[in-house]
Amino acid sequence: MAVPLQTKYTLSPITNNIPRSHRPSLLRVRVTCSLNPAKKSHPNREKLLLEKRLVNPPPSNDPTLQSTWTHRIWVAAGCTTVFASFAKSIIGGFSSHLLLEPALAGYAGYILADLGSGLYHWAIDNYGDVSTPLVGTQIEAARGHHKWPWIITRRQFANNSHALARGITFMVLPLVLACNDPVVHGFVSTFAFCILLCQQFHAWAHGSKSSLPPLVVAFQNMGILLSRRQHVNHHRHQLTYMSYCIVSGVWNNVLDENKIFEALEKVLYVQFGVRPRSWSDPNSE
Repeated sequence: MAVPLQTKYTLSPITNNIPRSHRPSLLRVRVTCSLNPAKKSHPNREKLLLEKRLVNPPPSNDPTLQSTWTHRIWVAAGCTTVFASFAKSIIGGFSSHLLLEPALAGYAGYILADLGSGLYHWAIDNYGDVSTPLVGTQIEAARGHHKWPWIITRRQFANNSHALARGITFMVLPLVLACNDPVVHGFVSTFAFCILLCQQFHAWAHGSKSSLPPLVVAFQNMGILLSRRQHVNHHRHQLTYMSYCIVSGVWNNVLDENKIFEALEKVLYVQFGVRPRSWSDPNSE
């Protein structure tokens, strides 16, 4: 049984030291506290659940939307490992007279990267919270994105991509050091490149054509990159999210028409009793 906690103290002692220009976005916060008392035989299970939900979206100059040097370093590291893998594919292909195989492997990497982005997008949209190890901040950002979809267009590039770049660095670097197969690197470099940049492709899908580079608009029109028209279904359906794939969107029709993600959600619910947020997300407004 949850016991609500109430306090008579005001917020003024906390906010007195905050500049007035920053107070509006900080004060309009709704805080809900609940205490789940543990059984007497298991005192360590007692926990305090604190949930803070912003009433207003962050302003465009909010620090959470800005890139830091740490973000930039991780993006640089991710790009370096991806380009090293790509170079090994090109050099190894020419030296071994293999041209078609690495190219086909690269195309397979591009196609499967779209599927991979959809699986990951579906997972963080529906499961976990800010306390989830490794991906908690991404889950929190994803929930905010569904409440205010346009915020992603205000995020700086490294801020939007550093988490994926960090993961790419740790996964691709060992392959760069240990493997010289041009076909393997043809697949890995293309797959990793698309995953690293998929959040940027996602952001472009929320931008107007007039605000995007002409080359990006051309790629969207050709179906090479996810377009606004393809992605709109993901935010149009409030109780059943659709169109999770954010590289090219080529898998979205297949996954949506066959209700693949809905089937996965039902399996997880039956097996583990975990409800996805897509069934009843309070942030999908």
